[in-house]
Amino acid sequence: MTLVKKPNAADFRDSFREGAPEAPEVVDEPLFCETCDRTCERFADAALRGEAVSVGYGDRVIIEPMDVAVPAGEITSIIGPNGCGKSTLLKALSRTMPLCGGAVYLDGRAIAEMPTAEVARKMALLPQSPQAPAGLTVGELVALGRYPHQKGFGRLTDDDKRIIDWALSITHLGDFAARPIDALSGGQRQRAWIAMALAQDTGLILLDEPTTYLDMAHQLEVLELLQTLNRDQGKTIALVIHELNLAARFSDWMIALKAGAIRGAGTPAEVMTPALLREVFGLDALIVPDPWTARPSLVSYRLAGEE
Repeated sequence: MTLVKKPNAADFRDSFREGAPEAPEVVDEPLFCETCDRTCERFADAALRGEAVSVGYGDRVIIEPMDVAVPAGEITSIIGPNGCGKSTLLKALSRTMPLCGGAVYLDGRAIAEMPTAEVARKMALLPQSPQAPAGLTVGELVALGRYPHQKGFGRLTDDDKRIIDWALSITHLGDFAARPIDALSGGQRQRAWIAMALAQDTGLILLDEPTTYLDMAHQLEVLELLQTLNRDQGKTIALVIHELNLAARFSDWMIALKAGAIRGAGTPAEVMTPALLREVFGLDALIVPDPWTARPSLVSYRLAGEE
């Protein structure tokens, strides 16, 4: 695999003084992990992990056998081009799609052997573009998150109501509880679904493209909420995301997929490199430290090989 040296901020400033930057210099030094397998230090205590996981339809393989880990207590982003298997991997890890091979472990237990209600009490999944029944209010949607915890006739207990109120409060939706979901803006609607996931009161939250169709301000709003949940509530979060700079800014761990296989896994500094973006996306990328966060930031790119 060809690896390249990551440009620094001085290189970036010089490029504007001197014109268009040259293609990144090719070097031999490894800059990122090849995979996220059982030799990775984060694999042993992962909140969710897959061992030799594979997914397919008939003879078509979507996910090649892979070892993958979602580190406990951290934010993990899954990145990659369209059709590479990101959403499929999330579904396989959450037991919403059957495996062709391998096994998934939730808190060290084989998820396939766990009762559905127990899984729902430990892990919440927010799918891509979820739909609510017409007329359902925000409060009613969030209350659905308590279903895995209910017994008997399914009446809300005082504890249920307390958690629902907390989920509405932390997502800034307390004043919207009686409003229909279909009357909300895109950002408000996404926060309502996140509130429902929070009402499940799980330690692990999986989200499939939670920032899709949102403008930049609402994307930041959603991701800052997830970061708050991670830092203040200790939630482990894994999400599929297309916006690379947002993934690098908010993640502790990143997994890069291409054609159903892991091409790199590690910290944002290890994954957001010209070498990996060329390998995964076919791009020549200019990456510098973000002046506000010091995280790697993609400032310009072109198709690999363009002059």
